Amino acid sequence: MQSHAEAKFEPQAYGTDPTRILKQIWGYPSFRGQQQAVIETVLAGRDALVLFPTGKGKSLCFQIPALCLEGTAIVVSPLVALMRDQVEDMKALGIAAECIWSEQPEDEAMDVRRRLAAGELKLIYVTPERAVLPGFARMFGRTRISMVCIDECHCVSTWGNNFRKDYLSLGRLKELYPGVPRIALTATADPHTRLDIVRLLDLDDAETFVDSFDRPNISYEIVERNNARSQLLQFLKRHSGSSGIVYCLSRKKVEETCGWLNDNGIRAKYYHARMDPQTKRDTQDAFRMEEGLCLVATVAFGMGINKPNVRYVAHLDLPSSVEGYYQETGRAGRDGLPSEAFMTYGMQDIVQRQRMIDQGEATDEVKRIERAKLNALVGICETAGCRRRVILSHFGETYPADCGNCDTCTNPVEQWDGTEAAIMGLAAVYRTGQRFGVGHLIDVLTGKVTDKTERFGHTELPVFGVGKAIAPSVWQSVFRQLLAFSLIEVDHDNFGAILLRDEASDVFKKRRTVMFRKDRLVSGRKASGAARPAAGGRLALSGEDQELFDRLRAMRMGLSRELGVAPYMVFPDTTLVAFATRRPRTAEAMLSISGVGETKLARFGASFLEVINETGL
Repeated sequence: MQSHAEAKFEPQAYGTDPTRILKQIWGYPSFRGQQQAVIETVLAGRDALVLFPTGKGKSLCFQIPALCLEGTAIVVSPLVALMRDQVEDMKALGIAAECIWSEQPEDEAMDVRRRLAAGELKLIYVTPERAVLPGFARMFGRTRISMVCIDECHCVSTWGNNFRKDYLSLGRLKELYPGVPRIALTATADPHTRLDIVRLLDLDDAETFVDSFDRPNISYEIVERNNARSQLLQFLKRHSGSSGIVYCLSRKKVEETCGWLNDNGIRAKYYHARMDPQTKRDTQDAFRMEEGLCLVATVAFGMGINKPNVRYVAHLDLPSSVEGYYQETGRAGRDGLPSEAFMTYGMQDIVQRQRMIDQGEATDEVKRIERAKLNALVGICETAGCRRRVILSHFGETYPADCGNCDTCTNPVEQWDGTEAAIMGLAAVYRTGQRFGVGHLIDVLTGKVTDKTERFGHTELPVFGVGKAIAPSVWQSVFRQLLAFSLIEVDHDNFGAILLRDEASDVFKKRRTVMFRKDRLVSGRKASGAARPAAGGRLALSGEDQELFDRLRAMRMGLSRELGVAPYMVFPDTTLVAFATRRPRTAEAMLSISGVGETKLARFGASFLEVINETGL
């Protein structure tokens, strides 16, 4: 078997034919969707705004022009982890790319600056803070800047307001690099965010490319919280041996959940913003390099992932918006193979998120927008219809029919006419003076005598005990859905008291019917028609194909460790599946498979052909 440890790539002349570069380096026979149109726009010197979902090849839209154009492309990226991951991917393909960040070791930073000034790099990745520094451009020396890319550009809107002020300065890139084409890309942008991107980045003249935001390979499941850990464990049992992410809201919960998973036989590591830089890098590298690892994280890990074979994403807490949910679940299945998104939520999640908005430092207008985005996410959680249709509707896209690949499609939700229950609940809010939280209101409705109900005289109210025929757990669901329907709101300045909204009057007057969904407290999905990973994290392959796939996967892991690169940088799962099912016997046959370019064929082809030809299958 040939040795790979000494294999190195030198900077090369890539030519100017995008299709030739696509096949030679990435091994793809043709462009998908609007990729070629985006590339041609940039090569013609025009600006572009690209709104493609994860997995549709956004990166190629700036990487290929960077190779075609003379000079070095600047790529502005929000997270160091994401930059490092993408640079390692570029290097594995033989592309001269580097990154610069504030905590970079000095000897490494000096070498990058030397190579940059010498014109040796095709792409330089930088954080927003570094990109707008007055002295940054001086590092290029006489090297020409070929293009400017702003990746994850939705952060201009979602982070620029109250988190990363440097995002608001990225519009200056047009002045700093006049005449240089700019491309801004994101997988997450509702209509409001799109307007923000155009305004803040001065992209009024940019050509906009929008693809469908549908991720058909991801199945969605959202359940009402009962015992979150038990529900999570039940979900994770479907993914033994697969890589995935579990998101939690707080650092403390991340660490506790990680420890609990390890205690229950699930190999897990944790990641959050307060970890020291080296530990963050070690954790990021472990997730990239290892198979079957569960990463428990806060949203600090959200965009720092370039791993294509993440098979699941689970949320133990409600994200802040539909955009956040879509972005985080989008880390799953970037390779297009079947993957799952799972979430547990409850009333307390909604209250906590609203409190975070109300107590934030944003302007009243920004808070209004954040509340609307949160309400949209709660609407997805509470829908009795197809979740995919509601998600895509939020992004301005109409889905023609039920998807058949979410929990509400595969196991339809029962509904009930809750108009009378809604009236009782709203009346309890009114009769108690709009001064109490949900727990106390449920005690009043169910006729529970407590120190509090007696002390405030609520046992004498006409609403006391009027709802005792309804279980307290159902009342929790009722109030959660009343909140989702914008019939009530939470007063965080008054210890979480429930307030009536103007819209409640239509319910009181019976001008509005209220339909509630029945809660399903445990994960209980019926099998859908879509292909799903089988037990043990395996893909649904036949016996002989699975046997060969496992051998190829073992070969890939060996090469990965030998070279110190992530397994997917050798070949992704999709290519291994094609090897296992099509069984190419020659180099020429292997080149016909997507993901096998001339560069990777020269480096790895012989080793994989040896395994395939040894099988005799």
